[in-house]
Amino acid sequence: MKQVPRWATWCAHATLLTTLPSGLWRIAMGLQIPVGFTEKGLAEFAIPGWGTAYVFGLSVFAETLAFLTLGLVRPWGEVWPRWIPFLGGKGIHPVTAIVPAASGAIAVTVLTTWSAFRWDQAGVTMAEGSFESGGGYDVVMACCYAPLLLWGPLLAVVTAQYAWRRLGQRSQDALQPLGGGA
Repeated sequence: MKQVPRWATWCAHATLLTTLPSGLWRIAMGLQIPVGFTEKGLAEFAIPGWGTAYVFGLSVFAETLAFLTLGLVRPWGEVWPRWIPFLGGKGIHPVTAIVPAASGAIAVTVLTTWSAFRWDQAGVTMAEGSFESGGGYDVVMACCYAPLLLWGPLLAVVTAQYAWRRLGQRSQDALQPLGGGA
């Protein structure tokens, strides 16, 4: 494994932090901790009920996807872990990681940017009295979701570095004479 630059490792770890505030906000909502929604508003999200499972699941799913970014800077992103049946110990073709990571970076960037431009529209389809105006709840929600704007760009940078490192390494290997020496 070629040395991973420290900045790439920091960026990969930062992706975990970009999803954490919104996940914690959703979990608080699922636990009926006041985050701005009235009982009427929580009922529209089916909280308590299946809506609680949904917001918990969404939070875990987002954090899991962010966690996969670490594979771009760790050995398990280049060689399948031994415990995986049939693949354990085999090398991972770079494209197997690059294509999903690049697609994810584009999708997350588009989704979060689109959502940011619509923050002023949040809750407009909900019944009157579903969200408490004032009290700073909207500011807290915005602060919890704002870090998601960094997730896509951070993933893109780490993916580009992984591609450069892995595909550049393959190019260098191809240039080596057969037998390994001159």
